[in-house]
Amino acid sequence: MDVDGIWSGLFAAIVVGALGRLLVRGYQPIGCLLTLLIGLVGAAIGGAIGHAQHWGFWLTLAVQALIAALLVLPFSIGTRDRDW
Repeated sequence: MDVDGIWSGLFAAIVVGALGRLLVRGYQPIGCLLTLLIGLVGAAIGGAIGHAQHWGFWLTLAVQALIAALLVLPFSIGTRDRDW
């Protein structure tokens, strides 16, 4: 893998992680690095599902964002009752 592929993969992970955080309502006490890691996992799993099903770009991106949102959800549930 070349440097351009690594940078584009990291950018896609940031976008997918940010979309996942936007889909989950409430406060998530996670930082940029954990958002990147969640986006990376969500993008990899969603990309594999989309590729296996021969889906297009937008449907694959939606699945990636939903998987990232499911990964963000435990962090949001754990802090829901706190008064900030």
